Amino acid sequence: MRVTPQLAVILTLFATFFWGSNFQATKLALSSLPPWTASVERFVFAVLAIFIFMVLKGGIHGKVLRQNLLAFIILGTIGVAGFNGALFVGLQSSSPVTAALIMATTPISANILEAIMNRRFPELIRVYGMMISLFGVALVITNGQLFSGGAIHTASGDLIILAGSLGWAIYTVGTRTFVTGATPLETTSWTMLFGTVILAMIAIFVESPVPSLFSGKLESHLASVYMGIAGSVFAYLFWNIGIATRGPGKTAIFFNFVPIFALGIQVAMGDIPSLAQVIGIIITIAGVLLGQGVVTSRFISKGLPAK
Repeated sequence: MRVTPQLAVILTLFATFFWGSNFQATKLALSSLPPWTASVERFVFAVLAIFIFMVLKGGIHGKVLRQNLLAFIILGTIGVAGFNGALFVGLQSSSPVTAALIMATTPISANILEAIMNRRFPELIRVYGMMISLFGVALVITNGQLFSGGAIHTASGDLIILAGSLGWAIYTVGTRTFVTGATPLETTSWTMLFGTVILAMIAIFVESPVPSLFSGKLESHLASVYMGIAGSVFAYLFWNIGIATRGPGKTAIFFNFVPIFALGIQVAMGDIPSLAQVIGIIITIAGVLLGQGVVTSRFISKGLPAK
């Protein structure tokens, strides 16, 4: 099936929704599992599911693996193990609000990396859209406290989370730049496999994963299954389809929807957002639409001047 740019946008939104839902699922998983063990269990389910799907879809092509082996290993280490590991380690001293704000800078990092590698600057309308959407995300995750005038304190984990954000930006750009002759499914499968191997090595080194898995509660394991299938396989696959179809810069800006979807799930569970957060949601969506050219194209299609 041919993926149109419109379908790629929808799939990208699904990817960000699944990632946003991972926040609540992670709480369940960590209720009886240590963090590295829970992360490994999540990606073990993810790897099993995506390789079964890949075999049924068209089989495993050794030529693709040999041609991109180094890229798959590096991108899996950075984009799967590094990205998730940085969040787990960084949140030991950083707050979730600060972490979400730092991760929201990923689209800007990805666009800067893409521009540097392609020796060009992103369009100004996309830059404006990113700045507006980032401001909206900041309003949402800080509940409007940007204007409180208080001092901003930086925890040691903030820099670790920033490194994870940069790692995801590198993964977003690298999957299109350094991987050749591979489908989005193959790229997702192999990078996820190698990332899981790295996570497992870390878990064995810092925790006791086997006893922890046997002592974990059923709801924790079910949460890991959900994160493995929806929050990993579908999310990574849909994200890579978006990159392959529309490019890393246009895809990365949608990462700003992750905290928005996370907040929406909290609302569904009875936690109503404040007025500042509602305003932030509106600003974020407007910024994303502006950055994607939707707003300007609508004006042009109606014969109105796009300023």
